[in-house]
Amino acid sequence: MAPPPSTPSATSSVITLTVNGEKHTLPVDHRATLLDVLRERLDLTGTKKGCDQGQCGACTVLVEGRRAVSCLQLAVAAEGREITTIEGVAQEGRLHPVQQAFLDLDGFQCGYCTPGQICSALAVLDEHAAGWPSAVTSDVRPDVAVPPLTPEEIRERMSGNLCRCGAYVSIVRAVERAARTAGAEAATAPAEGVDADKEAVA
Repeated sequence: MAPPPSTPSATSSVITLTVNGEKHTLPVDHRATLLDVLRERLDLTGTKKGCDQGQCGACTVLVEGRRAVSCLQLAVAAEGREITTIEGVAQEGRLHPVQQAFLDLDGFQCGYCTPGQICSALAVLDEHAAGWPSAVTSDVRPDVAVPPLTPEEIRERMSGNLCRCGAYVSIVRAVERAARTAGAEAATAPAEGVDADKEAVA
């Protein structure tokens, strides 16, 4: 007789996934992908299943802040790691600058690929800020300043995410605007240990 769904078997394990800051403990088949567990078990359907072969980027999520195509990652391999899906990007009802830029600049049409595009764009901004070069970065010497996030850089860094509607021009513009917004916020943020209210009235 087959074991009940809540009981682990030789082909399943009870794991705890931390998704968008919330812990979920559940039995998972060892063969189940992170994508299927997110959608079918946790009801986080923002992450989309596109090609199911890791080629379209529709299922992109952030794992420990780095992008991952969730259709190729086993759910059991994600235990103990911080996972962020599109549902966890906005904070306290306020859209992230990347989300707002996609909305303002029509960085989507049907919207199917948009969650993956946005998660990938978030990682692009972090990778660029950390000084990671891309295939089109002309000077990769460590002592050279981080190159600007030009449209060419954005296209290369976002190339793993396909948009079958062809909204690429608007997607590039949205990422470009989000990068400027992030840069402006970083420039105006008070230094660590500085009281923001005191700084404002100084």
